[in-house]
Amino acid sequence: MKFADLGLHDSLLEALGYMNFEEATPIQEKSIPVILEGRDIIACAQTGTGKTAAFILPVLNELAQNRNEGINTLVVCPTRELAIQIDNQVQGFSYFLGVESIPIYGGGSGADFEQQKKALSDGTAIIIATPGKLISHLNLGYAKLDNLKHFILDEADRMLDMGFSDDIKKIASFLPKKRQNIMFSATMPDKIRQLAKETLHDPFEISIALSKPAEGVLQAAYLTYDENKTRLIHKLIGDKTKYESIIIFSSRKSKVHEIVSALKRLRYDVQGISSDYDQKQREAVIRSFRAKKTRIIVATDVLARGIDIKDINLVINYDVPNNAEDYVHRVGRTARANTTGVALTLINEKDMPSFAEIEKLIDMSISKIPTPPEIGNSPEWSDSPKRRRHSGGGKKRFNNKKGGNSRHRSKKSPKK
Repeated sequence: MKFADLGLHDSLLEALGYMNFEEATPIQEKSIPVILEGRDIIACAQTGTGKTAAFILPVLNELAQNRNEGINTLVVCPTRELAIQIDNQVQGFSYFLGVESIPIYGGGSGADFEQQKKALSDGTAIIIATPGKLISHLNLGYAKLDNLKHFILDEADRMLDMGFSDDIKKIASFLPKKRQNIMFSATMPDKIRQLAKETLHDPFEISIALSKPAEGVLQAAYLTYDENKTRLIHKLIGDKTKYESIIIFSSRKSKVHEIVSALKRLRYDVQGISSDYDQKQREAVIRSFRAKKTRIIVATDVLARGIDIKDINLVINYDVPNNAEDYVHRVGRTARANTTGVALTLINEKDMPSFAEIEKLIDMSISKIPTPPEIGNSPEWSDSPKRRRHSGGGKKRFNNKKGGNSRHRSKKSPKK
């Protein structure tokens, strides 16, 4: 379906055309008409499906026709990166409308605080905020929320994982009772349904591709020991110039600097990003990566849901994510908007059961490849810690010269 068929305001259609957006994605096609009707909605859609436009376009459509005083829409999301990303999209979509918006998050200067205070007290139309910082402002009593029409929770599952459940309920207590509630989540566990029950009124439910990597992602995994991971990465990308933009994910922020230093010694253009970096450093890294001045960024999961960069060719999971659903978000950084991409995961012995849980979640078996022999030995695949065996030090090795014993190969090949 084309955006023109959704009954959107001409100024929005003009902005979308300027951005080369013509066809609505499935989540946009299903969500926009329901939100335009004014109904509460709970929508489940994976990263990269266009969900930001799904909830922002109908809000802007209302503002294009009837601009009210004060804050019209409050969007709450888990991270600063995501708040900035949503604000950038709002500015693009509203280019011909002149609707004002501001991202509100912690870690800034006193001047940033005053700018945020002014936006909340003057009634900027759209506020995009992280929970903690927003509550700091709400407690001071100057936010103009009497005329708020839309309360939007984006990445709701992630916010609950980060411990923001009570914060969300507290924020809701400051809002007018009569409002439209919109909740977007990548997954739909019981705790999300409970939050929806407490926050939303008779919501319309939409589910799109629940917890599945995009079709265009070619997925594979390498069985390796930790001490061989850097050399394996060098082997995988050293002569692959087609991989112009690469994200390497680490589950531990303490590991980011170590990986960056190791790759710099191999003369790669690489920078790191995690919660240990201040906001200006993080924004500078993202700008450099987006402009393709930096080929590789090493990041923690804080980046998995908070960055919108096109044409990421390769995602490498330096380790298996702690949460199976985080795998979907990491992998979702590539193959966005119907493009293709590659996602590789480096699996050591202790992470094998966790990776088996990921395969169960996404309902597919991912090809598992041994470490090239010139780099080192490989652990033998097993999804049970009790049956785990090694391939070196006198213990059993991979004995298939083509790359692994056939009985350990995955049953399905990854889709291209």
